[in-house]
Amino acid sequence: MVVEIVTTGSELLLGQVVNTNVAYMSKRLNELGFDVVYQSTVGDNYERMEAVLRHALQRADIVITSGGLGPTLGDITKEVSAKIFNRDMVVDKPSRELMEQRFAKRGIVYTENNLRQVIVPSGADVFLNYNGIASGVALYDKGKLLVNLPGPPSEMKDMFERSLVPYLEAKYGLQEIIVSKVLNTTGIGESLLETKLYDLFKEQGNPTLALLIKPEGGVLIRITAKAASKPEAEALISPVEAIIRERVGEYIYGVEDTLLEEAVAQLLLANKVTVACAESCTGGMVASKLTSVSGSSGYLNGSIVTYSNQVKEKFLKVDPQVLATEGAVCAKVAEQMAKGVQQLFDADYGIGITGIAGPTGGSEEKPVGLVYIGVATPGELVVTKNIFGGDREKVRKSTTQQALTLLREQLMRYKG
Repeated sequence: MVVEIVTTGSELLLGQVVNTNVAYMSKRLNELGFDVVYQSTVGDNYERMEAVLRHALQRADIVITSGGLGPTLGDITKEVSAKIFNRDMVVDKPSRELMEQRFAKRGIVYTENNLRQVIVPSGADVFLNYNGIASGVALYDKGKLLVNLPGPPSEMKDMFERSLVPYLEAKYGLQEIIVSKVLNTTGIGESLLETKLYDLFKEQGNPTLALLIKPEGGVLIRITAKAASKPEAEALISPVEAIIRERVGEYIYGVEDTLLEEAVAQLLLANKVTVACAESCTGGMVASKLTSVSGSSGYLNGSIVTYSNQVKEKFLKVDPQVLATEGAVCAKVAEQMAKGVQQLFDADYGIGITGIAGPTGGSEEKPVGLVYIGVATPGELVVTKNIFGGDREKVRKSTTQQALTLLREQLMRYKG
C-alpha cells in the first residue's frame, strides 16, 4: 500500500516548529510494511490544503495527515477532508462526552470553539483522543483512505499506536515487514565507502542499501529488507552485512543507535587502559563525550583545557621555543600536548588538540578549521593535520569526532 504523509500548519513552513511527526510516522509505517512514498507539508490555507490532499489521494492509497484539528479557525484539516469526501460535519457524541468529562475534572468551563475539536465528518471512523481533546478520523471511499491525526506529538503518537495501527491491521491485514539495520562508520568518507561497496549498490534489490551522513560526523550504512516476517527480513540482511563487514569492518564501530564515544569506552574498558585529554579549540568536548558514558571513571584519568600558551607550558611542558617559532597551532604542539597530558595524569593514552575554530584567528597559512590532533599511546605518538569546514561549532564537533576516531584506531591496534 502506497502511503503519503501530509503535515499541516504554517508554523512548520515558517520553521517555527521542528516537524518530528513525519519522522515518527514514516518509521513506524515502514516497520508495519506500508510504503511511505511521499511526504508533503501545507499551511493553514483552505484552497492549498484541499489541492495538496486531492493530489495526494490521486497518487497514494492511504493519506495520513497530522495537525489542524484544534479549536481555532485556522484548524481546518477535518473540514477540508469532509469536503473532499462529500461529507457533512457533525458532533461526535463519544468525543464530546470525553471532552466534557475532562474539562469538568479540571474545573474548567469550556468555550464554544472547543466544540470544533469534536466535530467530525459524517460517517467517519473516529479515534478518541486520550492525551488531548481533538478526535482523529478515518475516511474511506472508493479504495482511498484519508486519516486525520492531531498535531501535538504526544497526542499523535498515542492515537497512532492506540487506534491507527489496529485500524490499519484490521482493514488491510498484515503487510510485508520492512526491517532496517544501520551500521555506524567513522574514519572513512562517503565517496570512498561507496567505492568499496560499489557492486553491492549497483546490484541491490532486496535488501536495499543507502549511505547517510551523520551531522556530527561519520557515515551510516543502512540495509533494508522486505519480507513476510522479521526473521525472514533479517535473513536477507545477514549475508549482505557480512560482505560489508568483510570489506569495511575496520571502520564500523557499532549498529543502530551506538555512539562513537560508547564504542571507544568499550575498547578502553576491554583493554583495561586509561586516557587523558588536553584540549584547546574544543574546550573540553572530547572529555565531555567520554564522560557521558556510564563508567567513565574507569578509563578517564583527567582532562585539562589549555587555551593559553602559559597553561600549555606550565602543565603540559610544551616547549616555549616551539610556541614562539611555530605558534600554538602546529603538529609539534599537538604532539607535546598529548604526551604532556599523558604524563600529567599518568594515563596510558593522551589526546592533545590545538586548532583554529574561528570565525576569527585564521590566516592564509593557517586557515580557520585547521586542527592538529595528537594521540600518545603506550608506544608511539600519532599526529594528524585536519582542515574542517563550517562554523565554529561545526569545527569543534568535527574535531571531537575525529579525535575519538583517532583514539579508536589506536585502541584497535592495542597489543596489551
